[in-house]
Amino acid sequence: MPSLPLRWSALFMALGLSACDDAPRFTQAEPGEARAGGATTVNKTDRNAFSLPSANLAPTRRLDFSVGNSFFRNPWVIAPSTTTARDGLGPLFNTNACQNCHIKDGRGHPPAPDALNAVSMLVRLSIPDTPDYARLIEQVGVVPEPVYGGQLQDMAVPGVAPEGRVRVDYQPVPVQFKDGTRVELRKPILQITDLGYGPMHPDTRFSARIAPPMIGLGLLEAIPEEAILANAQPAAGAANPIAGRPNWVWDDAQQKTVLGRFGWKAGQPNLNQQNVHAFSGDMGLTTSLRPFDDCTDAQTACKQAPNGNGPDGEPEVSDNILRLVLFYTRNLAVPARRDVDSPQVLAGKNLFFQAGCQSCHTPSFTTAANAAEPEQANQVIRPYSDLLLHDMGEGLADQRSEFKASGRDWRTAPLWGIGLTETVSGHTQFLHDGRARNLMEAVLWHGGEAEGAKQQVLAFNAEQRAALLAFLNSL
Repeated sequence: MPSLPLRWSALFMALGLSACDDAPRFTQAEPGEARAGGATTVNKTDRNAFSLPSANLAPTRRLDFSVGNSFFRNPWVIAPSTTTARDGLGPLFNTNACQNCHIKDGRGHPPAPDALNAVSMLVRLSIPDTPDYARLIEQVGVVPEPVYGGQLQDMAVPGVAPEGRVRVDYQPVPVQFKDGTRVELRKPILQITDLGYGPMHPDTRFSARIAPPMIGLGLLEAIPEEAILANAQPAAGAANPIAGRPNWVWDDAQQKTVLGRFGWKAGQPNLNQQNVHAFSGDMGLTTSLRPFDDCTDAQTACKQAPNGNGPDGEPEVSDNILRLVLFYTRNLAVPARRDVDSPQVLAGKNLFFQAGCQSCHTPSFTTAANAAEPEQANQVIRPYSDLLLHDMGEGLADQRSEFKASGRDWRTAPLWGIGLTETVSGHTQFLHDGRARNLMEAVLWHGGEAEGAKQQVLAFNAEQRAALLAFLNSL
């Protein structure tokens, strides 16, 4: 490797003196580090960087990817319609196409102040758990709000009232670095107005969720369960304050409790179920796994509205369409990293490890030999996530439990592709509700188990902060 510029050499020396004894010192990129998705990795870095099939996907299998993409991208319509393959939207819904939330297969965002609908951000609803609801908690993970259900739907077909309107205001939260630099975070204040079915339960819990990026999901599904559980720490009596825990959730197809992997609180066990619940909750579409409209007993107009089910009870989303959408969502490829050998990126990587961020953002896994998609088997991948739950402190808490996740718990978000967010999605709004307007704000919202890591970042000087951001933007 060429000799480092003097200022970066000095920073590496400083890291060597101040870092924990067991923290790695990276002076060059690791072998294969740029290929975050292993052999599936693609080399696009433009606005379509998140929309490509796995690089090693055979040409004969790319047709299914394209057809799945069409059902993910194109809008569904209200029933009855001559477009029978895509009808049945609603009666209550949040959007009419998956792509509207996952913009260019990327990250959603909170609604603008003048927005009529939230579109790429939804609001989960529930009421507090009690022993009376034990079976419901086991199978659904929450106790839905009695009138509005588990998700607020702010759009509806003609003749049916939308459930309400979502607005987000913000209050400032000042933070200061050790060197005196001040930043102002923003804390979201959620407002639900224009309720269509009367008042909500007085103890309703709300959780705003933006749509996450779609890349690499099949690879995450292919990580062996034992590899995820190996990173879990015992919650009590552990010397390490980082205490990752699995979420154990209900598998609708198997009718049993299994490991959760997907969603902001790891509340879904696999991609097919994630897709089924999105079709149901986000667009009001039935599937063979979830064959009912997302209407509560109090929403009589919703229950009486026409649907797109076939004459023999076939669901609005056929098993074949569901299969194609699953194939598409499994095979959206991870883009290659950039500038992995840059001295500033390497310095930032050292700082990332010095702060202990890798304790939750686990750099790499090897996928299973029996992965659902053969192209994704036996791949060394670098998602920078352990897929486990962590207590992130009161600042990020939504006070809404989900299966084994508490109101302060969140699944570690994968970091791959995060540096291309602005290029793909046209913004840099991060965390589960989009409150962070850039990556540094996202870091500074960390608390709970990550409080120590955040305090180390607050002690970084301007050059170190720039290096840390260079590393994150290289992912």
